[in-house]
Amino acid sequence: MAKYSYEFKLQVVQAYLDGEGGYRYLSKKYGVPSKRDIEKWVFAYKAFGKDGLMRSRKNESYSFEFKLHVVELYLTTEVSYQELALSVGINNPPLIARWVNDHRIAGPDALKVKSKGRQKKLNKAKDKSPLLNDKQNSDLEYLKQLEDENLKLRIENAYLKELRRLRLEEEALLKKQRESSTASEETSN
Repeated sequence: MAKYSYEFKLQVVQAYLDGEGGYRYLSKKYGVPSKRDIEKWVFAYKAFGKDGLMRSRKNESYSFEFKLHVVELYLTTEVSYQELALSVGINNPPLIARWVNDHRIAGPDALKVKSKGRQKKLNKAKDKSPLLNDKQNSDLEYLKQLEDENLKLRIENAYLKELRRLRLEEEALLKKQRESSTASEETSN
């Protein structure tokens, strides 16, 4: 449940627009701990009207190109998430912040739409027709992913084996050097 109701937000915004006081005064009067919340409500109301104060129940999905455009706008201009969200018509500034963080961590590929749910299990094709249907295409993609992962794991395994071999050689060499230095000390005594 939302922390503040739509009616409460509308009442506070109307009080601000009617000139009852500034953000700080209204936050004390209505018991809102942060004046920043009231600022957000006023900006959203000015940009989207009464709909800007309502909590969105729809789960909108945005295209990769749109997300990339918004992230590039944020990175190239010096606007806040709030201002950018209002300018592109999104009433959820933290969504843009998440896109920017994902982009910074994993690059543009992090903004691509991800498929939801389980991956399909790989089944042997019963029909060997020359035209592949969608299920067979997805199975082939999944098989390709598994082959790529298998290759990565083989490379990692080979690397770790080589690392272990080198470490054992180094330990054997150090042991020989210690034994030879111990033997030379005993002969000199």
